[in-house]
Amino acid sequence: MAEFVESAQGFRESVGTVPVESVADILDRELPNLIEQWLVRVEKEPDLIAIPLNYEERTGHLPHLLHDVIRRLRLETGTKAPVSKAAADHGDLRRKQGYTVAMAVEESRLLQVSIFTTLHNNVKQLQFSQLLPDVVTIADEVDAQLKEQMLRFMAADAAEKAQGK
Repeated sequence: MAEFVESAQGFRESVGTVPVESVADILDRELPNLIEQWLVRVEKEPDLIAIPLNYEERTGHLPHLLHDVIRRLRLETGTKAPVSKAAADHGDLRRKQGYTVAMAVEESRLLQVSIFTTLHNNVKQLQFSQLLPDVVTIADEVDAQLKEQMLRFMAADAAEKAQGK
């Protein structure tokens, strides 16, 4: 991370004044590209593509999850983040589609990689004073969304056991 910050600062010094954006603004602006990057990564994972899904079935949840991340980044410091309903719905959907817990975790990991790659690709516009706290917020939100998904997986498993399946 230190190398990332140093390279960006050096870049700024070499080109002069560059418009600076918040992490939330960059993610909002780059949303379609971020989703495409995520899909490219997913399509390289044999376990994930073993479940045949069309574009909408595979990516339809991402705008909702990413908007929750962006909303979280825009909250005042110290404000308690709401639980992501989109994440709970996504957990239900993926379980119905035949995903395993490991597959949901892998999708979430790829989402974080795609988010951080997007930030790296926009390094010259980043507002550095907020970068590290925003990275922590992103990781926390994506992990909280994954937790919500896992709670839905476990609730469905418990319901099936109760029905004797």
